[in-house]
Amino acid sequence: MPRGAAPRSVCRGKNMIAVASGKGGVGKTWFSITLAHALSGYKQKTLLFDGDLGLANVDIQLGLMVKDDLGSVIAGSKTLNQVIHHCDKTRFDIIAGRSGSAGLASMPIGRLQILGEDLSLLASSYNKVILDMGAGVEKPVRILSSMAEKIIVLCTDEPTSLTDAYAFIKIMAMQYPKSDLNVVINQANSIREGQRTYDTLLKACTNFLKINPPLLGIIRRDTRVRDAIRNQTPLINRFPTSEAAEDVIAIARKLITE
Repeated sequence: MPRGAAPRSVCRGKNMIAVASGKGGVGKTWFSITLAHALSGYKQKTLLFDGDLGLANVDIQLGLMVKDDLGSVIAGSKTLNQVIHHCDKTRFDIIAGRSGSAGLASMPIGRLQILGEDLSLLASSYNKVILDMGAGVEKPVRILSSMAEKIIVLCTDEPTSLTDAYAFIKIMAMQYPKSDLNVVINQANSIREGQRTYDTLLKACTNFLKINPPLLGIIRRDTRVRDAIRNQTPLINRFPTSEAAEDVIAIARKLITE
């Protein structure tokens, strides 16, 4: 296969949504957790898959202690079904990653594709499956993201975040041209500022890539997010009427009604 070429076929999992970002530190895991929580609030049976093995922290943010995780699946000692844990306080299921592991990054492409296909099969048992992907554009991120029905690219107004989000969109559009790429702006000082940030990214995508990834939503900057993370409590439980919670709930509603 020529360098940069896409696989001949991609098995996309119905109801799978990959959350990715070119840059770390933009709130991707928090967003994935809050989105899954919001979806479960709309009576959607939801699974959150922590695909960021190197810095896996979904279970930490939720204050959970899990016995088996994705590392056990990669090692071959467990199946995906055997490492599903139900989170009572958010009413959704999770597959936790293993922090500090390089397993996913070092997996052969064939095994990655099998993992993605297994996820696709698992997704048929859920209304929505959220894939919290690692930051960057490495091959494991690209392959698993390509298997999702929809990809959400999360970014902020920081120049490095915008540049890296553009890089992710570019490589996915080139290698997987049928990808359903969408944008969410996080930590915006206002809806208007978030719109300006999106317009900047959209202009680059339109001018240089000839694509127009739609804006799925804008999440306003909210100091209560940090408080919820520090207390290992879901934002929607701790501050249900906060601006950030309302913004993510609106995104969840949009995903359900599309």
